[in-house]
Parts: sequence; C-alpha cells; structure tokens
Amino acid sequence: MLVDNFMENAFGICHLSVVPLRLEPSDRSEIISQLLFGECFEILEKQDKWSKIKCLWDDYEAWIDNKQFISGLTQNDANSSLRANVLIDRIAEIETNNASSYLSIASTINLDVLSKYAPTNKYRISGRAVEMGTKGISTIPALAQSWINTPYLWGGRSIFGIDCSGFTQNVFKMHGVRLKRDAYLQAEQGTLVNFVEEAQPGDLAFFDNDEERIIHVGIVLENQQIIHASGHVRIDRLDHQGIFNIDSKKYSHKLRIIKRMI
Repeated sequence: MLVDNFMENAFGICHLSVVPLRLEPSDRSEIISQLLFGECFEILEKQDKWSKIKCLWDDYEAWIDNKQFISGLTQNDANSSLRANVLIDRIAEIETNNASSYLSIASTINLDVLSKYAPTNKYRISGRAVEMGTKGISTIPALAQSWINTPYLWGGRSIFGIDCSGFTQNVFKMHGVRLKRDAYLQAEQGTLVNFVEEAQPGDLAFFDNDEERIIHVGIVLENQQIIHASGHVRIDRLDHQGIFNIDSKKYSHKLRIIKRMI
C-alpha cells in the first residue's frame, strides 16, 4: 500500500545510528549493506512493513524496515545529504530528547533536515564533523587508519563492523568521493595504475579469486603496505602477487588491478 504523496516526497533519511539493509523484505533476509545516521535515499516501493530503497550516495538498492527511517523528504532536502558535514571521530555521542546513543565515524551530520521532518526531536552531537569534500589523496591514509581494528562484518559500514568495500567507500566518503558499494563495482571507477611500483598512498588495490571475480579491495599505504578489512581492519604487505598477511606469513589475496580515484 502506497503512502499519500508517495511520488512527490518519495525520499527518506536514516535517523538511527546504523540501520540494516536487506536483500529481501524480511527480518530473516541477508544484510547486504547498512545506512549510517543522516544518509538519505529514494523510496522505490513501499509495503506495509518494508520499503525498497535506492541509496543516494551509491545507487545501491535494498530493503529497509519502515520503522527505521523518517520519510516524506523532498528530493532537494534528501540531496543535501550529499554535501553535508561528515563525522570524523571514531565514535560520537548523540542526544535525542534526553536519550543518548552513539554514532559511527563517517555518519552524515545534517541536523537541519532531520529537525525539519522530525520537529519534536531535539538533536545534540558531541563529536567533530567537517564539510564533506575532496581534500586530496594525501589525507586518505591517515583517515583510513582511524578504522584500525574495526571488526569485519559482511554488509557492514560502521565502526562497529565493516566489510572491505564498505571500508573503502566510507574513507572516500569522508573526502567527498562517491564510490559504489561493492568491490567489483568500485573497480570500474577511477583510472588504471599500470604497475604496483607506480601506486601511491590512497590508491585502491583490487583482488580476485580463481574465477577471476573481484572479491576484495584495500587502500594502498606507503612502504609497500595496504590497509584493508579482513577479519578486522588491518595493515599488511602488498606486492605484485597480492597481500602478504604479516601474521600467517602467507599470501591471502591475489592482486588484480590498482585504480586511482582522486
């Protein structure tokens, strides 16, 4: 059943810390991604309990529980999330009507829009947020290392759990660079770096499996190192073969290509 004015105001905003996005409209369905606080989306279809959405940041489509977002946004207000401030502290506290919770790094801070569509809510955030925008490739490694030891979580995009492409996507989000959600889609973006010796800190390295499917991505650092989410966000060695795990003393991922996004 569609809501009133669905076509005119078919946009929503995440007002909770982290919300799961599912493959199918069911609590039993696989979590394929997450929304962070302040991120907006287009509502493609609305059922009694679930909505199919398209995330504005990366065009990713998934299902979200209708109880876990605020709807009715205009397209202009939803699009403002693409140029809002972004949280740079690993974790920040948010107080809503005297109830506290925590936000993850890379959350979108767009309180004017939230207050407009939830006027009874009073938001107060204790954390550092900066204007979303391209700051140059040189600052990417430092921000990437803010995520060290974040546990791996399939479909995760927060400091509480993240997957490899969610990690790279959020680091680049903090620079105002829009990466797609999955590693194989990110590999279609940017410009090719021909040799690993020509890679710069901040480039993305992609890795494939025996079927030549790209299944992993990480961020190149200095001194032949790479930071990536594998078990947890960690730093390992990178060479022309791939990722050499410094703990197991074995290669864990086979290098396919390196791309420059900025």
